[in-house]
Amino acid sequence: MTDPAGDTPVPTLAQIAALMPFAQRLGIRIEAATPEEVAATLPWAEDLCTAGGVLHGGALMSLADSVGAVCAFLNLPPGAGTTTVESKTNFLRGVRSGQVRAVARPLHVGRTLIVVETSLWDEKERRVGQTTQSQLVTPPPSGA
Repeated sequence: MTDPAGDTPVPTLAQIAALMPFAQRLGIRIEAATPEEVAATLPWAEDLCTAGGVLHGGALMSLADSVGAVCAFLNLPPGAGTTTVESKTNFLRGVRSGQVRAVARPLHVGRTLIVVETSLWDEKERRVGQTTQSQLVTPPPSGA
């Protein structure tokens, strides 16, 4: 498989997941990934909760950051890298069971910065959070 321009191989979902051991440890599952949209889920787990059995905000932010980073990665020029430089999340409701689905879409793909918006949804399709993050586009290593 190649990108829409036809010159860069697009990684498989398994290859993308393998690049994110922290996300794997949390239980995040990448379900779809294109430059236009990345989707993933995070199952509710007791060890990811805070008081009252509510999924911890840090777990939700990790989900959003992971899918946002994948979205940015899929929009990079050949050889470039990316890192999160800013992230803001609004928490809209608690998650006490089921799973959270994250959907990330690029708002801006520039030469030096990619801005991604990620919506977080519970199993009843209620928005539980909204994240906007900025990803720095890092140049390829010297000699690459």
